[in-house]
Amino acid sequence: MSDGTQRAWERLFPCTDPEVIMRRLSRAGARGFAGAGVCLLAACASTGPGPETTPDPAGRVPGVAAANPHGLARRVTGPAVVDEAGSPYEFPWLGGLNQPRPQLADVDRDGDADLFIQERSGRIMHFENVGGPGTPRFEWRSDRFGGIDIGEWYRFSDLDGDGDPDLLGESQFSHVKLWRNEGDGSGSGFRVWADSLRDVSGDPIFSDRQNIPNAIDLDCDGRVDLFIGRLTGTVTRYEERPVSGEGAPRFALVSDRFQNIEIIAQLGSMHGANTLALGDVDGDGDVDMFWGDFFEPGLLLIENTGTCERPDLTGDPVPFPAGEPILTSGYNAPALADLDADGDPDLLVGVLGGAFNPNRTTVDNLLHVEQTSVGEWQIRSRRMLGNLDVGSESVPAFGDWDGDGDADLLVANKIADDGSETARVFAFENVGGEGEANFRALGAIPIEGAYHFAPALGDLDGDGFAELLLGTWQDGILVYPNRGSDGGGVDRWFALPTETLSLSRGSNAVPALGDVDGDGDLDLVAGESSGELNLWLNDGTRTSAQFVLATDQLGDVDAGRRSAPVLADWDGDGDVDLILGSESDGVTLWSFEPIDGGVGLVREDGIIPEAPTFATPAVLDFEHDGDPDLFVGGIGGGVVLYENLVR
Repeated sequence: MSDGTQRAWERLFPCTDPEVIMRRLSRAGARGFAGAGVCLLAACASTGPGPETTPDPAGRVPGVAAANPHGLARRVTGPAVVDEAGSPYEFPWLGGLNQPRPQLADVDRDGDADLFIQERSGRIMHFENVGGPGTPRFEWRSDRFGGIDIGEWYRFSDLDGDGDPDLLGESQFSHVKLWRNEGDGSGSGFRVWADSLRDVSGDPIFSDRQNIPNAIDLDCDGRVDLFIGRLTGTVTRYEERPVSGEGAPRFALVSDRFQNIEIIAQLGSMHGANTLALGDVDGDGDVDMFWGDFFEPGLLLIENTGTCERPDLTGDPVPFPAGEPILTSGYNAPALADLDADGDPDLLVGVLGGAFNPNRTTVDNLLHVEQTSVGEWQIRSRRMLGNLDVGSESVPAFGDWDGDGDADLLVANKIADDGSETARVFAFENVGGEGEANFRALGAIPIEGAYHFAPALGDLDGDGFAELLLGTWQDGILVYPNRGSDGGGVDRWFALPTETLSLSRGSNAVPALGDVDGDGDLDLVAGESSGELNLWLNDGTRTSAQFVLATDQLGDVDAGRRSAPVLADWDGDGDVDLILGSESDGVTLWSFEPIDGGVGLVREDGIIPEAPTFATPAVLDFEHDGDPDLFVGGIGGGVVLYENLVR
């Protein structure tokens, strides 16, 4: 590296070795750095959470946040994962989806629709369509398109008539914010045009924050109409009024009861949160209306029986599609676009989860519905973005349960999505051999009977096969011995626990195994709902563990709520460190130190300040390159991968 380059690196990343960074980036580049969906989150030290990551001008890879000394890179690909049928997940480490709100918009002006998903409040995931005409193929670009905070909902619509989509979103609380698209398609060119849309009198327009409105030119007069669904089941219509200069458009109220539409949901006269989508569904040249409702298990279609210039949506709403309507847990968010370029619109439906047991749709909740011929629709997929997803509030754990020398994966959830009154633990066998880890789904292990399962794996009897410690909501930590060479597949552990370790208080036990006191055997640390930590020291041996409670307030650690520990040598100094997840405070790093004959903890830094809600970390060097990588479960039910590029 030249002196000039060295000085440039020191200015950008004063805390890191440029040769290390270049070596890591070079290695990532050989695997397809951008194509793999990698974004460098951090490279320089700071004690605070730091600013949001910001996309680079090309919009391909979110840029560098100067906040994190651990050099972790968000990846949605990485170790391959295949399902039980052997089909690979396209985005294995996306993190799961629970309530996706899809939109399709051509933001990069290349003639095809890109995909946007809102899963969390305030941010939109961006997937660029890199396929050819009629063959859409999406690549993940960002978890937060343009760094834009869109509140509780968003909608793309061309409000300035320049041919590219502008953006509407929620301005707290329940106002309508407008961003004007002035950029090159990367997301960096969206500028706030109005903090709140206003009517012609200058008053802010109100839209209930749990409802998703829409904006489209309904009557072909060249002016955008704004439609807002109300909790009463009615629709309010505004029409755009131009203003002089560069000011944001104003809107005139046309009707508080547009065409006397009043949606009566399937549960009697109940109304709730709703979504509106408008487009020419039947190809007759006018705009039809979809309505999704919290109290409606499907989608309702109101057909426009008029013309483009004289719309008529006074007909009865009917379940869609006719004959075999979509049925989910309710509160369905539709998005229309011609994905296959055959001249008619196709449909995406995000299932937000309404009044019909939303636990059923924590996995299968992003429907791709293709229009195969005029008026004929077929569901092509209920999981359009294939990723490792076990439902909600996932907890991952790595360990060698089959005795072949590599780390396998367990992922548990809060509650099963099949109606069973139990959580589940799903097994993924590492079939990667000596190379990069690759995982094959085996299904759920046959252990039931509690909620909020949280696994930990470790060999407690010295036979080379990892035992299972299973945290639960209210039943403490259950210990399941491994059958060793007598077990196989998901039938690896004894059906009944041989020991139960109880928390002295609280619930949501999350166990972790590691040698805390340096005596060569595995000790046990457990998180809980209060955010504190419990420590059991192993008074036995490496071949016969005996856990004795040492303290129920380890190191006075308080993660706020829902502490979720994992023990691993993060910094490469030969002893175990604590990586701690939490409900809402991200993932933090702690080091153990001796205190008065016992052990204490010192906080080092925040590893991932913006980790998923209910963050549950796990550690694995999946590339066998000598540094630990971080895997984080959370509310979405999947696992998020952060590759270590610095150490």
